[in-house]
Amino acid sequence: MEHPLFLDYGPIPGWAILLVLFGVSGGFFGYQVVKASRLVLKGKPENRFDNWGARISEVLSGWLGQKKVLKDRVAGGIHVLMFWGFLMLSTDMFDLASGNQFSQKILPEVVRGPWNLMVEIGYTIAFVGCVLALIRRVVFTPEKLKGKSQLEGNVILLLIMTITTTSFVVEAGESTVSSTWEPIGAWVASTLVPSTSLVIAAYWAHMLAICVFLFLIPLSKHMHLVMAFPNVFFHDLRPMATMEPLARGENGKAVLLDELDIESFGAVNYTDFTWRDLIDGWACTSCARCQDVCPAYASGKALNPMQIIHDVRHYANDHATSIFADETPEEDIIARFGEDAIWACTTCHACVEACPIYIDHVPKLTDARRHLMMERMEFDESVEDTVMPLMATIENLESDSNPYGLPAHERGDWAEGLDVKVAEPAEYIYFAGCAASFDERNKKVARDTISIMKEAGLDVGILGMQEGCSGDAARRAGNEYLFQMLAETNLSTFEEIGVKKIVASCPHCFHTLGKEYKDYGGEDIEVMHHSQLINHLQVEGKLPQPKHDGTVTYHDPCRLGRQMGIYDEPRELINAVEGVEIVEMEHSGEDAMCCGVSSMMSCNENARSLRVTRMEEVRATGAETMLTSCPKCVSHFECLKFEGDEAYADIEILDVVSFLARQVNEQKGQLGAETTVGETAEA
Repeated sequence: MEHPLFLDYGPIPGWAILLVLFGVSGGFFGYQVVKASRLVLKGKPENRFDNWGARISEVLSGWLGQKKVLKDRVAGGIHVLMFWGFLMLSTDMFDLASGNQFSQKILPEVVRGPWNLMVEIGYTIAFVGCVLALIRRVVFTPEKLKGKSQLEGNVILLLIMTITTTSFVVEAGESTVSSTWEPIGAWVASTLVPSTSLVIAAYWAHMLAICVFLFLIPLSKHMHLVMAFPNVFFHDLRPMATMEPLARGENGKAVLLDELDIESFGAVNYTDFTWRDLIDGWACTSCARCQDVCPAYASGKALNPMQIIHDVRHYANDHATSIFADETPEEDIIARFGEDAIWACTTCHACVEACPIYIDHVPKLTDARRHLMMERMEFDESVEDTVMPLMATIENLESDSNPYGLPAHERGDWAEGLDVKVAEPAEYIYFAGCAASFDERNKKVARDTISIMKEAGLDVGILGMQEGCSGDAARRAGNEYLFQMLAETNLSTFEEIGVKKIVASCPHCFHTLGKEYKDYGGEDIEVMHHSQLINHLQVEGKLPQPKHDGTVTYHDPCRLGRQMGIYDEPRELINAVEGVEIVEMEHSGEDAMCCGVSSMMSCNENARSLRVTRMEEVRATGAETMLTSCPKCVSHFECLKFEGDEAYADIEILDVVSFLARQVNEQKGQLGAETTVGETAEA
């Protein structure tokens, strides 16, 4: 039969009908894509054209290979079927729209058969993916989708199913259908024996579904079909959670405070974000994976990271006229986000790690905090319970370089009696951090770390009162000026003493010193976490081989695991204790839950549900002890005891190094050794 495109329908030829359909839908699609692109390009300039090799590699694995999507075996697998199916069948759309001119006149005959098979497979797996997705939505509705409208998603699925099923009918109506290269089309031809009218109807249903799909893409979450590729290609190649300085000089480094000359801080307007920040708004798939892993959302706070990304797009569309005219809308982006949402973020970056298309949620919130903290200094009543303690922390950092407001000259008192170098050159400088310097619980961790390093024969020193806060708390809170002041002061001290290697127990200090100080002149300093160093010493045989019978579980701190990629060393250190069995919690490793603490340590009532949830996971393992490698995590979980909760009183919470030191001491005691690791701390 003649191809439906070349038939006349009354006085109107088929090609004219198709031209009108594609003209309307394609024109609308193109207009919306251009509009979105113009809105994105209103963002500040940013160089994301570096390191093409790494970017192409990530596109191949992250966009084409769908590696993050597949972390969710069920939903991810379904999505991959539809994604790869569409890639395989996409060229057939051109073929059908051209009346088979593409396959008959452009494709070489030698590849025509394999191409037909590829298209057939594409239609098939896309159809299977749609059926499974529809069943999942309607029959086995995930909890996060219950109570929400499924209309948009279901309509899109039905359109794709229409596109796939009608293709087989059209294929079956062709004069020659190869059972080798087009097995399903051949089966439909032999089983259904479609009439001419059915083939014609299927063809126009196919084309109409494509046109409706084109019309809906820019109006829905399916705009990610356009924006996901650039979002992945231009993703941030810097180490996770590394924040931008106030300004960069021509050498790429941060401009020092003495030379700094900027008029505004942070983001208050849409155009204060970079163009790459803004692409996120149109790339979001609304999969809610960020929502699922957000500790603030889980604890009932106002923050939903997915909504923040939606807000970027909706704000741009709502104020497009003003933005294009370079006018400032009356509503700023902070008002759209909501201050309560902005301050609720713990900056754990679980949302960033979970996102399958590399959206950066956290920088939008921390940039907004910079403006609120450094310029506005006016807060809604709804956030006073969160901000006022934080303001006290900032004031303490400014006056005493620690969040507790304790005298700076007491910073090294925790090391009394350890016979350690103070503010002198040493091979290793132990950066205690504020928690280990002033918090009684965490002083023990610092003493144990120093004692084990000395046990291994290392040349180790501390900075004492010359050590200042790393600035992590100030930076995450939005006071970038204070952070940079603290960073420059510490780096000056490092240079004066000749510091080359730093060991830190606090992952917050470890992350800040190791990653973020590089922008300010600390690129030549090697920074390691105490679990890394002590595990290395254990492997080299420089420490005793202790024994302990029992089960423990390990909680991965966000800064150490997700943001620094250190998962194995703490576990290897625990496994070095003979007889110990590590039982993993339900959420561990890359999937570990944030303890819920933000940049300051506090027994925040809103985060209580997170503490309880995590301790319930500990209880489910049957472990007697929960180990971790972060003083803030230890203190935050200890809040349950301070709150008088007896349900978890039998679960011991320890730092991994203190656990190791205890076993070494017990072994030495059994051997009658005169000196034990950290013995002074026990007195």
